[in-house]
Amino acid sequence: MTRAATGLPFDDIRNLLAGLPQADEDARAAARAQTRDLAAPEASLGRLAEIAEWMAAWAASPKPAVTRPLVAIFAATHGLAAADPDAGPADATHRLVELYAAGGAAVNQIALQTDAGLKVFDLALDMPTPDIRVDAALSEAACAATMAFGMEAIAGGTDLLCIGAAGAGNRTVAAALTHALFDGTSQDWTDGSAWGAEAVTAALAQHEGHLADPLEALRRVGGREFAAIAGAILAARYQRIPVLLDGIVACAAAAVLHRLAPGALDHCLAAHASGEPAHARLLEAIGKTPLLETGIALEEGAGAALAIGLVKSALAVHGGMATQAQL
Repeated sequence: MTRAATGLPFDDIRNLLAGLPQADEDARAAARAQTRDLAAPEASLGRLAEIAEWMAAWAASPKPAVTRPLVAIFAATHGLAAADPDAGPADATHRLVELYAAGGAAVNQIALQTDAGLKVFDLALDMPTPDIRVDAALSEAACAATMAFGMEAIAGGTDLLCIGAAGAGNRTVAAALTHALFDGTSQDWTDGSAWGAEAVTAALAQHEGHLADPLEALRRVGGREFAAIAGAILAARYQRIPVLLDGIVACAAAAVLHRLAPGALDHCLAAHASGEPAHARLLEAIGKTPLLETGIALEEGAGAALAIGLVKSALAVHGGMATQAQL
Protein backbone atom coordinates (compact mmCIF):
# COMPACT_ATOMS: atom_id res chain seq x y z
CA MET A 1 0.00 0.00 0.00
CA THR A 2 1.38 3.42 -0.90
CA ARG A 3 1.58 6.26 1.58
CA ALA A 4 -1.03 8.24 -0.34
CA ALA A 5 -3.46 5.30 -0.29
CA THR A 6 -3.53 4.79 3.47
CA GLY A 7 -5.31 8.08 4.17
CA LEU A 8 -3.55 8.48 7.52
CA PRO A 9 -3.00 12.05 8.80
CA PHE A 10 0.79 11.80 8.64
CA ASP A 11 0.74 10.81 4.96
CA ASP A 12 0.67 14.43 3.80
CA ILE A 13 3.69 15.23 5.96
CA ARG A 14 5.65 12.27 4.58
CA ASN A 15 4.75 13.23 1.03
CA LEU A 16 5.93 16.81 1.61
CA LEU A 17 9.22 15.52 2.98
CA ALA A 18 9.66 13.33 -0.09
CA GLY A 19 9.57 16.35 -2.39
CA LEU A 20 11.60 18.98 -0.58
CA PRO A 21 12.77 21.89 -2.75
CA GLN A 22 16.53 22.16 -3.02
CA ALA A 23 18.83 25.15 -2.76
CA ASP A 24 19.71 27.18 -5.84
CA GLU A 25 23.24 25.98 -6.43
CA ASP A 26 23.80 28.45 -9.28
CA ALA A 27 23.12 31.32 -6.88
CA ARG A 28 25.40 29.75 -4.29
CA ALA A 29 28.17 29.36 -6.87
CA ALA A 30 27.77 32.98 -7.98
CA ALA A 31 27.96 34.16 -4.37
CA ARG A 32 31.05 32.00 -3.80
CA ALA A 33 32.72 33.52 -6.85
CA GLN A 34 31.93 36.94 -5.45
CA THR A 35 33.47 35.92 -2.12
CA ARG A 36 36.69 34.93 -3.89
CA ASP A 37 36.75 38.34 -5.59
CA LEU A 38 36.50 40.33 -2.37
CA ALA A 39 39.49 42.32 -1.14
CA ALA A 40 40.29 39.89 1.66
CA PRO A 41 42.76 37.03 2.03
CA GLU A 42 41.37 33.65 1.06
CA ALA A 43 39.17 32.09 3.79
CA SER A 44 39.71 35.11 6.05
CA LEU A 45 36.00 35.96 6.31
CA GLY A 46 35.23 32.69 8.05
CA ARG A 47 31.55 32.07 8.66
CA LEU A 48 30.58 35.45 7.22
CA ALA A 49 31.20 34.01 3.76
CA GLU A 50 29.40 30.79 4.63
CA ILE A 51 26.33 32.70 5.82
CA ALA A 52 26.22 34.90 2.73
CA GLU A 53 26.52 31.93 0.39
CA TRP A 54 23.88 29.98 2.34
CA MET A 55 21.50 32.92 2.15
CA ALA A 56 22.16 33.27 -1.58
CA ALA A 57 21.34 29.62 -2.17
CA TRP A 58 17.98 29.79 -0.43
CA ALA A 59 17.02 33.27 -1.65
CA ALA A 60 17.97 32.19 -5.18
CA SER A 61 19.98 35.40 -5.55
CA PRO A 62 23.75 35.96 -5.48
CA LYS A 63 23.09 39.20 -3.57
CA PRO A 64 20.37 38.41 -1.02
CA ALA A 65 19.06 40.85 1.58
CA VAL A 66 17.22 40.54 4.87
CA THR A 67 14.49 43.15 5.09
CA ARG A 68 11.67 41.28 6.84
CA PRO A 69 13.09 39.04 9.57
CA LEU A 70 10.53 37.40 11.83
CA VAL A 71 10.81 35.89 15.29
CA ALA A 72 8.05 33.31 15.77
CA ILE A 73 7.43 32.03 19.30
CA PHE A 74 5.23 28.95 19.69
CA ALA A 75 3.64 28.67 23.13
CA ALA A 76 2.02 25.55 24.58
CA THR A 77 1.33 23.86 27.90
CA HIS A 78 2.14 20.33 29.07
CA GLY A 79 0.43 18.07 31.58
CA LEU A 80 3.88 16.94 32.65
CA ALA A 81 4.58 20.43 34.05
CA ALA A 82 2.17 19.91 36.95
CA ALA A 83 4.66 17.49 38.49
CA ASP A 84 7.85 19.24 37.36
CA PRO A 85 9.51 21.04 40.31
CA ASP A 86 11.26 23.42 37.91
CA ALA A 87 8.17 24.34 35.87
CA GLY A 88 7.01 27.19 38.11
CA PRO A 89 3.39 28.14 38.82
CA ALA A 90 0.52 26.68 36.82
CA ASP A 91 0.10 29.90 34.85
CA ALA A 92 3.81 30.32 34.06
CA THR A 93 3.37 29.97 30.30
CA HIS A 94 0.43 32.38 30.27
CA ARG A 95 2.61 34.92 32.09
CA LEU A 96 5.37 34.52 29.54
CA VAL A 97 2.97 35.13 26.66
CA GLU A 98 1.68 38.25 28.43
CA LEU A 99 5.28 39.41 28.87
CA TYR A 100 5.98 39.05 25.16
CA ALA A 101 2.78 40.94 24.36
CA ALA A 102 3.81 43.75 26.71
CA GLY A 103 7.26 43.98 25.15
CA GLY A 104 9.08 43.14 28.36
CA ALA A 105 11.07 40.03 27.46
CA ALA A 106 14.68 39.84 26.32
CA VAL A 107 13.58 38.77 22.84
CA ASN A 108 11.46 41.91 22.48
CA GLN A 109 14.49 44.12 23.01
CA ILE A 110 16.67 42.19 20.58
CA ALA A 111 13.93 42.10 17.96
CA LEU A 112 13.69 45.89 18.17
CA GLN A 113 17.44 46.26 17.69
CA THR A 114 17.45 43.99 14.64
CA ASP A 115 14.25 45.41 13.09
CA ALA A 116 12.56 42.03 13.35
CA GLY A 117 8.87 41.36 13.61
CA LEU A 118 7.72 39.21 16.51
CA LYS A 119 4.68 36.94 16.61
CA VAL A 120 3.54 34.70 19.44
CA PHE A 121 1.33 31.72 18.59
CA ASP A 122 -0.98 30.51 21.38
CA LEU A 123 -1.35 26.76 20.94
CA ALA A 124 -4.36 26.10 23.19
CA LEU A 125 -2.64 27.25 26.37
CA ASP A 126 -5.72 26.47 28.47
CA MET A 127 -5.66 22.82 27.39
CA PRO A 128 -2.36 21.19 28.41
CA THR A 129 -1.40 18.06 26.53
CA PRO A 130 -1.57 14.87 28.64
CA ASP A 131 1.33 13.88 30.86
CA ILE A 132 3.57 11.95 28.48
CA ARG A 133 4.51 9.55 31.28
CA VAL A 134 1.00 8.07 31.14
CA ASP A 135 -0.45 8.96 27.74
CA ALA A 136 0.42 10.25 24.27
CA ALA A 137 0.70 14.03 24.02
CA LEU A 138 -1.36 14.13 20.79
CA SER A 139 -3.34 11.89 18.50
CA GLU A 140 -1.99 11.48 14.98
CA ALA A 141 -4.76 13.72 13.64
CA ALA A 142 -4.11 16.43 16.23
CA CYS A 143 -0.37 16.31 15.65
CA ALA A 144 -0.77 16.61 11.87
CA ALA A 145 -3.27 19.46 12.32
CA THR A 146 -0.87 21.30 14.64
CA MET A 147 1.93 20.89 12.12
CA ALA A 148 -0.42 22.37 9.51
CA PHE A 149 -1.09 25.30 11.84
CA GLY A 150 2.65 25.85 12.12
CA MET A 151 2.90 25.87 8.34
CA GLU A 152 0.48 28.80 8.26
CA ALA A 153 2.49 30.77 10.83
CA ILE A 154 4.67 32.37 8.15
CA ALA A 155 1.77 33.26 5.86
CA GLY A 156 2.37 36.98 6.47
CA GLY A 157 5.76 36.73 4.79
CA THR A 158 9.37 36.89 5.93
CA ASP A 159 12.83 36.50 4.42
CA LEU A 160 14.49 35.10 7.57
CA LEU A 161 12.57 33.03 10.12
CA CYS A 162 13.77 32.78 13.72
CA ILE A 163 12.05 30.12 15.81
CA GLY A 164 11.58 30.10 19.57
CA ALA A 165 9.25 28.45 22.07
CA ALA A 166 7.50 29.01 25.36
CA GLY A 167 6.07 26.34 27.62
CA ALA A 168 6.63 25.34 31.23
CA GLY A 169 8.09 21.85 31.29
CA ASN A 170 9.09 21.90 27.64
CA ARG A 171 12.76 21.23 28.39
CA THR A 172 11.84 17.86 29.88
CA VAL A 173 9.57 17.13 26.94
CA ALA A 174 12.41 18.09 24.58
CA ALA A 175 14.66 15.67 26.46
CA ALA A 176 12.14 12.85 26.01
CA LEU A 177 11.80 13.59 22.30
CA THR A 178 15.54 13.81 21.65
CA HIS A 179 16.16 10.64 23.66
CA ALA A 180 13.55 8.88 21.50
CA LEU A 181 15.17 10.19 18.33
CA PHE A 182 18.83 9.67 19.20
CA ASP A 183 18.99 7.10 22.01
CA GLY A 184 21.69 7.71 24.63
CA THR A 185 20.52 7.93 28.25
CA SER A 186 17.96 10.08 30.00
CA GLN A 187 20.81 11.82 31.81
CA ASP A 188 22.40 12.74 28.48
CA TRP A 189 19.41 14.88 27.56
CA THR A 190 18.40 16.33 30.95
CA ASP A 191 21.68 17.91 32.05
CA GLY A 192 21.76 16.46 35.52
CA SER A 193 18.13 16.97 36.55
CA ALA A 194 17.24 13.89 38.60
CA TRP A 195 13.49 14.52 38.27
CA GLY A 196 13.83 15.18 34.55
CA ALA A 197 15.79 11.99 33.96
CA GLU A 198 13.20 9.94 35.85
CA ALA A 199 10.38 11.59 33.89
CA VAL A 200 12.07 10.91 30.56
CA THR A 201 12.73 7.29 31.49
CA ALA A 202 9.09 6.86 32.50
CA ALA A 203 7.82 8.48 29.29
CA LEU A 204 9.96 6.29 27.06
CA ALA A 205 8.92 3.18 28.98
CA GLN A 206 5.25 4.12 28.56
CA HIS A 207 5.63 4.44 24.77
CA GLU A 208 8.16 1.67 24.26
CA GLY A 209 7.84 0.00 20.88
CA HIS A 210 6.19 3.01 19.25
CA LEU A 211 9.02 5.52 18.97
CA ALA A 212 11.02 4.26 15.98
CA ASP A 213 9.00 6.49 13.63
CA PRO A 214 10.02 10.13 14.28
CA LEU A 215 6.47 11.36 13.67
CA GLU A 216 5.13 8.87 16.19
CA ALA A 217 7.79 10.05 18.64
CA LEU A 218 6.69 13.64 18.03
CA ARG A 219 3.03 12.96 18.76
CA ARG A 220 3.62 10.65 21.70
CA VAL A 221 6.39 12.38 23.68
CA GLY A 222 6.38 15.85 22.12
CA GLY A 223 3.75 18.56 22.32
CA ARG A 224 1.92 21.22 20.38
CA GLU A 225 4.81 23.68 20.11
CA PHE A 226 7.12 20.92 18.84
CA ALA A 227 4.62 19.94 16.14
CA ALA A 228 3.95 23.55 15.13
CA ILE A 229 7.67 24.34 14.94
CA ALA A 230 8.28 21.30 12.73
CA GLY A 231 5.45 22.51 10.50
CA ALA A 232 6.84 26.04 10.31
CA ILE A 233 10.29 24.74 9.35
CA LEU A 234 8.75 22.55 6.65
CA ALA A 235 6.71 25.44 5.24
CA ALA A 236 9.79 27.67 5.24
CA ARG A 237 11.60 25.04 3.16
CA TYR A 238 8.85 25.08 0.54
CA GLN A 239 8.96 28.88 0.43
CA ARG A 240 12.80 28.85 0.40
CA ILE A 241 12.95 30.94 3.56
CA PRO A 242 16.17 30.52 5.58
CA VAL A 243 15.62 29.57 9.22
CA LEU A 244 17.57 30.30 12.41
CA LEU A 245 16.97 27.72 15.13
CA ASP A 246 17.02 28.93 18.73
CA GLY A 247 17.35 26.67 21.76
CA ILE A 248 16.92 23.01 22.54
CA VAL A 249 13.13 23.02 22.06
CA ALA A 250 13.31 24.42 18.52
CA CYS A 251 16.21 22.09 17.71
CA ALA A 252 14.35 19.06 19.10
CA ALA A 253 11.39 19.83 16.84
CA ALA A 254 13.75 20.31 13.90
CA ALA A 255 15.40 16.98 14.72
CA VAL A 256 12.16 15.16 13.85
CA LEU A 257 12.48 16.40 10.27
CA HIS A 258 16.20 15.62 10.26
CA ARG A 259 15.48 12.01 11.18
CA LEU A 260 12.72 11.73 8.57
CA ALA A 261 14.63 13.09 5.58
CA PRO A 262 18.36 13.65 5.05
CA GLY A 263 18.91 17.29 4.18
CA ALA A 264 15.56 18.44 5.59
CA LEU A 265 17.36 21.10 7.64
CA ASP A 266 19.70 22.37 4.91
CA HIS A 267 17.83 25.69 4.95
CA CYS A 268 18.39 26.01 8.71
CA LEU A 269 21.31 27.24 10.77
CA ALA A 270 21.70 26.91 14.52
CA ALA A 271 21.69 30.46 15.81
CA HIS A 272 23.54 29.89 19.05
CA ALA A 273 24.74 27.48 21.69
CA SER A 274 23.08 27.86 25.06
CA GLY A 275 26.00 26.38 26.98
CA GLU A 276 23.90 23.40 28.06
CA PRO A 277 25.49 20.00 27.33
CA ALA A 278 22.21 18.57 26.04
CA HIS A 279 21.88 21.41 23.53
CA ALA A 280 25.45 20.88 22.35
CA ARG A 281 24.79 17.14 22.00
CA LEU A 282 21.63 17.81 19.99
CA LEU A 283 23.36 20.29 17.68
CA GLU A 284 25.99 17.65 16.95
CA ALA A 285 23.28 15.07 16.29
CA ILE A 286 21.57 17.26 13.68
CA GLY A 287 24.89 18.37 12.18
CA LYS A 288 24.73 22.05 13.08
CA THR A 289 27.57 24.30 14.28
CA PRO A 290 26.13 27.29 16.15
CA LEU A 291 26.76 30.77 14.80
CA LEU A 292 27.14 32.28 18.28
CA GLU A 293 28.26 31.02 21.68
CA THR A 294 25.89 33.06 23.83
CA GLY A 295 25.18 31.00 26.92
CA ILE A 296 21.57 32.24 26.63
CA ALA A 297 19.41 29.52 28.15
CA LEU A 298 16.09 31.15 27.26
CA GLU A 299 13.94 29.31 24.73
CA GLU A 300 12.01 32.38 23.56
CA GLY A 301 14.03 33.06 20.42
CA ALA A 302 16.44 35.57 21.96
CA GLY A 303 19.52 33.74 20.69
CA ALA A 304 18.04 33.41 17.21
CA ALA A 305 17.04 37.09 17.17
CA LEU A 306 20.57 38.03 18.17
CA ALA A 307 21.92 36.09 15.19
CA ILE A 308 19.87 38.24 12.79
CA GLY A 309 22.49 40.95 13.24
CA LEU A 310 25.24 38.53 12.27
CA VAL A 311 23.36 37.46 9.13
CA LYS A 312 22.76 41.08 8.14
CA SER A 313 26.43 41.90 8.74
CA ALA A 314 27.53 38.93 6.64
CA LEU A 315 25.37 40.12 3.75
CA ALA A 316 26.61 43.71 4.13
CA VAL A 317 30.23 42.57 3.97
CA HIS A 318 29.56 40.26 1.05
CA GLY A 319 27.67 42.87 -0.94
CA GLY A 320 29.51 46.04 -0.01
CA MET A 321 33.17 45.18 0.52
CA ALA A 322 35.66 46.32 -2.13
CA THR A 323 36.80 43.80 -4.70
CA GLN A 324 40.38 42.92 -5.57
CA ALA A 325 40.03 44.90 -8.79
CA GLN A 326 39.24 48.00 -6.74
CA LEU A 327 42.43 47.82 -4.67
